[in-house]
Amino acid sequence: MAAYTLILGNKNLSSWSLRPYLAMRATGAPFEEIAIRLHLPDSKGQILKHSLADKVPILKIAENGRITTVWDSLAICETLAERHPEAKLWPDDAEARALARSYAAEMHSGFPDLREQLSMDFARKLPTPELREETKTQIARILAAWSSALERHGKDGGFLFGRFSVADCMYAPVVSRFLTYGIDLPPSAKTYCEWMMALPVMQDWGRAAKVEADAGWV
Repeated sequence: MAAYTLILGNKNLSSWSLRPYLAMRATGAPFEEIAIRLHLPDSKGQILKHSLADKVPILKIAENGRITTVWDSLAICETLAERHPEAKLWPDDAEARALARSYAAEMHSGFPDLREQLSMDFARKLPTPELREETKTQIARILAAWSSALERHGKDGGFLFGRFSVADCMYAPVVSRFLTYGIDLPPSAKTYCEWMMALPVMQDWGRAAKVEADAGWV
């Protein structure tokens, strides 16, 4: 059996770390977790011990006497989906699967203004900032995408494509951002956010994020 180690950043702040953490938990496979506190003088050195890409998250897979290192949130999620087909982290239907991959990739590479103005602060409630037009446009795009997926595929499970998938992993930090900053949501998006936040794994992440926030981690 492979031994997994997942190296993460601050749970209150690191949106990229949340995504593969959700996928890892969805596989049901045991794993070791290493937390690296970001924004400290030695943070870069701590990360470089695990990957020359100099970013978290990182997944290490020890198997057959070798260690495979995977970095980047989406790459880790894809790797876990491939290694654990029983977890069904992508939809069974080919068309839905292609669409779910497109959703995941769009989140991975896009929405820069949303990321900047609504940075993840998982454990706290903060005032809604004065949103730029670009941010409003990006929020509208996300809500439209969610609405379309939930209408076409979400009725059988409540998630974007029915059952929980990598697409939900990728948008989980956005769920938290919308709630942190009190973004006005239509009913279907509000229900989806509630559904996501009720997941035991999101509850676990939230408790750890609150410990960090209370301790003054920034």
